[in-house]
Amino acid sequence: MRRNSWKSQFFGQILFDLIPQIQFQTTRGLGLLTMKLIHLKHAITFLFLFLTMCVFIFIMRMTKNIPKVEDEVDPITATLQVSTHHQRNHSFCSFRHLSPEEAVEENLILNSIAWPETPPLLPPRSINDTSDPAHSSFIILPKEGGGQRIVGDQLHVRITMFDYHGRPKKYGGDVLLVRLHSPALDAGVAGQVLDHLNGTYSVVFPLLWEGSAQVEVTLIHPSEAVAVLHRLIYDQPDQIAYNALFRSGSVKETTICNICMRPTQHPLCDYTDVRTGEPWFCYKPKTLSCDHRITHTAGPITGKGLRKNILFQRGMNLKVFIGASGPAQVTVLSKKEDQPEARSRSVSEAAGYYYKGVWQSLRDTPVHQFNTKSAITQCLRHKEIHMYGDSTVRQWFEYLLKVQPDLHQFDLHNLAQSGPLLALDYKNNIKVTFRSHGPPIRFTVSSSEMRYIANELDGVAGGANTVIIFGIWAHYGTFPVEIYFRRLMSIRKAVLRLLTRAPDTLIIIRTPNPKSLARFEEFSASDWYSIQQDKVLRAIFKGINVHLVDAWEMTLAHWLPHNTHPEPPIVKNMMNVILSYICSGNSN
Repeated sequence: MRRNSWKSQFFGQILFDLIPQIQFQTTRGLGLLTMKLIHLKHAITFLFLFLTMCVFIFIMRMTKNIPKVEDEVDPITATLQVSTHHQRNHSFCSFRHLSPEEAVEENLILNSIAWPETPPLLPPRSINDTSDPAHSSFIILPKEGGGQRIVGDQLHVRITMFDYHGRPKKYGGDVLLVRLHSPALDAGVAGQVLDHLNGTYSVVFPLLWEGSAQVEVTLIHPSEAVAVLHRLIYDQPDQIAYNALFRSGSVKETTICNICMRPTQHPLCDYTDVRTGEPWFCYKPKTLSCDHRITHTAGPITGKGLRKNILFQRGMNLKVFIGASGPAQVTVLSKKEDQPEARSRSVSEAAGYYYKGVWQSLRDTPVHQFNTKSAITQCLRHKEIHMYGDSTVRQWFEYLLKVQPDLHQFDLHNLAQSGPLLALDYKNNIKVTFRSHGPPIRFTVSSSEMRYIANELDGVAGGANTVIIFGIWAHYGTFPVEIYFRRLMSIRKAVLRLLTRAPDTLIIIRTPNPKSLARFEEFSASDWYSIQQDKVLRAIFKGINVHLVDAWEMTLAHWLPHNTHPEPPIVKNMMNVILSYICSGNSN
C-alpha cells in the first residue's frame, strides 16, 4: 500500500504540474484562433468593399452616356436664380465711377429692365420642368365685337408655355420674339410681348396691310436659360479673351487684356482713359514696359464648354418656332373710307413695317426711297458724315462705297476692320469716315488708333452739314450691363456737348438687332443680351435730339434670317431711313 501510495503521489504531482501548461497552451491556441478569425473578418469586409466599388465603377462606365440632368446641365445652372437687383458688387470687373445723379439713373434703368425671377433648376426639378416649345402654343383671339378684320384694327394673340411634361408653366421669363408677316406681299411687322409672369404672354399687332397676315412666334431661350446667361456675365465676363502685343526691337511679348481681370499677383498695365474714365487693363509683360504696347487683338473664346448645356440646344429649346393651337393667320380687308390712317404708333409700339419689301415708318419721319445714285448724291452733297462703332456700322460705310461710284475710298494704310477709313467725293463735296469704337472690341487694332467715341465726338466741330452716326453693342454681350450703361453715359455726355456748341448737328444711333446665335453666340452674344442693351440705349438717349435706326424691328420684321450683319435688302432699307433723316423729301 505504501509503495502504491508513493507512485500515486509521484504521478499526481506530474499531472498537477502539467495541467497549468496544458491550460496555458489551450488558452494561447484559442487566442490565436480568435485573432485569426478577426483578421479574416476584416479581410472579408475589405474584399466586399473593394468588389462593391468595382461594381459601382463598372455601372458608372456603362451608364455614362445616359442623358441625365446632372450630367447635361452645367454646374453654373444648378445654383442660378435671376435677381431684380444688379450684381455689380459680386463681379471682379472694373466700373467707371459714376456721379450721384448717374448712379440714381443707373439704378432706375437697371430696375426697369430687370428680368422676371426664375426658380432655380435644382433637384428634384430637371430639364423636363423647363419650357418646351413643342408643347407650348399660341392662339389668335377673336376680334373684340366680332366682324371682319380690317386695316387699322389690332390683332391680339395669347401665348401659353408648357414644360416637357405637358404641364402649363407657372412663371414667366421666357425670351420670345414675334412677328406678323405675309410672304406673298413681302410684308411684316414686329410685335411686343407682354409677360404676365404666370406662363402666359400677350401680343398686340397692328393690322397694316390688306390680305393675308400670319403670326410667327419663336422661343429664343426658356426662362431657365436666361438664369444661366444672367449669371454668366457676372461670373465669367472674361469668357472672351483679348490680347495685347508688346514690342521693343526684336523682343515681342503678348499678354491678356480685359475690363474684367481676375485678381492675381501679376502686375497690371492700367490703360484707363484719362478723359472718359473708361477702364482697360493688360497683364504687364515680363521684360517690356507698358509703353511698348503696339497692337490689340481678340483672343480665344474660353466658354466653349457651355455649348453642351442642355438648356442651349438648337432644334430643342434655342430659337425654335412655337406652333398655333388653331389658325395661325387671318385675312385683312381694306379699311373703311371714314377710318383714319394708321400713322401714329399704336399700343403695339411698332416702329414701322415692311410692305412689298419696303420699310414704312410709323413714326414722325416718313421713309423715302433713294433708289438711284443721283438721288443719294443729291442728299449727301456738301455733307460730312462720321460713322463710329462696330462692324454693323461699318456695313453702312461699305454700302455707300458700293452704290456711289463717285465716292472713292482713300488708303490710309489702316486695318480694314477697325479703320480709320475715309471716302471722298470731290465733285460733290461729300466726306464719309468710319472708326471703330474703343475696347472691348474683337478687332485687330493698332494701339495708337484705339479711340473712344466720346473723345472723337469732342473733336467734331459739328453744324448743319455734319452727320454723326454711331452704333455700339455687338462686342458687349459678355459683360455686365452696367459696363454698357457707363459707356453709353460717356457718349451721351459728348453728344450733349456737341449739340450745345452745334445744335444743327444731326445725330443718328443704330440699335442692336437679332442674330443667328451661331458660333457660340448663344453665350457670348445672345439675343437676350441684345434685348437688354436695346432697352438701356433707348432709355439713356430718351428726350435728346437724336434719331434711331430701329435695327431691331427692321431685322425682326423681315423674312430673311437673323444675322449680326443683316442681309443686303435690310441694309438698303436702313440706309433709306438714314438718308430720310438727312434729306427729308429729297428722294425719287
